[in-house]
Amino acid sequence: MPHLFDPLSIRNLTFSNRVFVSPMCEYSSTDGFANDWHFVHLGSRAVGGAGLVFTEATAVTPEGRISPEDLGIWKDDHVEMLARIVGFVHAQGSIAGMQLAHAGRKASTYRPWSGDGTVPDSEGGWTNVIAPSAIKFTDAYPQPRDMTARDIADTIEAFVAAARRARAAGFRVIEIHAAHGYLIHEFLSPLSNQRTDAYGGSFENRTRLLREIAEAVRHVWPGDLPLFTRISATDWTDEGWDIEQSIELARDLKMCGVDFIDCSSGGNVATAKIPVGPGYQTSFAERIRREANILTGSVGMITSATQAEHIVGTGQADAVLIAREFLRDPYFPLRAARELGQDITWPSQYLRAGPRGAMPRIPLG
Repeated sequence: MPHLFDPLSIRNLTFSNRVFVSPMCEYSSTDGFANDWHFVHLGSRAVGGAGLVFTEATAVTPEGRISPEDLGIWKDDHVEMLARIVGFVHAQGSIAGMQLAHAGRKASTYRPWSGDGTVPDSEGGWTNVIAPSAIKFTDAYPQPRDMTARDIADTIEAFVAAARRARAAGFRVIEIHAAHGYLIHEFLSPLSNQRTDAYGGSFENRTRLLREIAEAVRHVWPGDLPLFTRISATDWTDEGWDIEQSIELARDLKMCGVDFIDCSSGGNVATAKIPVGPGYQTSFAERIRREANILTGSVGMITSATQAEHIVGTGQADAVLIAREFLRDPYFPLRAARELGQDITWPSQYLRAGPRGAMPRIPLG
């Protein structure tokens, strides 16, 4: 079985290890533009040895942002700064990935430290909030409108255009965000999708938007580069989206050209009771990997080297995606490799004489 710091090859791309930086919303953009904060946040994790560094959920349209401060990829002007960040990440031996997202009915809301609920127009919010059905997430969230056929076609095209821009910026991995109660997840779940047309009702219809986006993005994304999809494997609520549907979806997405399922959960039902704890979502990655025969990643409350090594080494997932521990320690992979006695390349700027496998000796200035 593989180890945490063994390479992982997907299509023609090889990741130096299986420790991936999970997308983490930074809420620090103006008009969708990346800036120095994003450069440092993403660049430091690449210096820290991550095999893959994902951007936060990056909006494919301005109305698809969670907050007015979200990162965006809806116009060509966004590419220049992103390309600078990508170049730095790749220079460290890591791989830069972009998560493409649309917030759906969860759009136009305050960033966590600025307030709760809907952002009014006077503070940069917007009223054109769309969803599969005109159902609020909670009373504090915006009232969405039902998407028309034109809205659906425009959304698919927005993902395609965003993928092209991501490639222009140099990203080597794209992840379609279909989790956490955002637009695509809203289509998947019968709790938020009450449509009676070709995009609602049956499993085939509720998954149609994601399949069409995946096929369209795969068509413009280079054939030698990986395409990921993040899903919520369950709504944690009766009559909602569940792991059995997720397994069937993963089989369909593989046929659409998706290479890797990033397995999260929840986010679509505000009252769901989620049993959060170490490894609480790992079983979803294991089942999807085994039953759909597709590469998977496990995410959520993975905080130690031994835990991550166990997940990969026992075949529960092909990689781990980590967020909170990377906030605590941007150099988590360097520390984890040393704890596990596995090989990792230290940045030359940090490496000084010392026995192989020992922590580098850094002279004091």
